[in-house]
Amino acid sequence: MIRLLYFAWVRAQIGVDEERQTPPKSPLTVAEMLDWLPTLSPAHAQAMMQRNRLRVAVNQEFADPDTLIHPGDEVAVFPPVTGG
Repeated sequence: MIRLLYFAWVRAQIGVDEERQTPPKSPLTVAEMLDWLPTLSPAHAQAMMQRNRLRVAVNQEFADPDTLIHPGDEVAVFPPVTGG
C-alpha cells in the first residue's frame, strides 16, 4: 500500500487530499503509477488528463518517471509550483 497525496487543482479534481491505495504491482515506477491512477475513478482519470503538467515527489523528493515506488512510500502529485 502507498500513501497518495494530492495538491492544488489535482486535489480539487479528485476530491480528496490523501488516500491509501495498493498498486497492481510492486515496485512500480512513477510512470507506471501515472498510468494506473486513471483507472481508480472518473475523477482520477480527469485529473490525469493533464499528466504532462504534473510533478511527483516520492518520500518528499522530486521524482522522475523511472523512480521506483515501494510499499509504504508517500507519493505526492501536484502541479508545478511558481512563486514570487
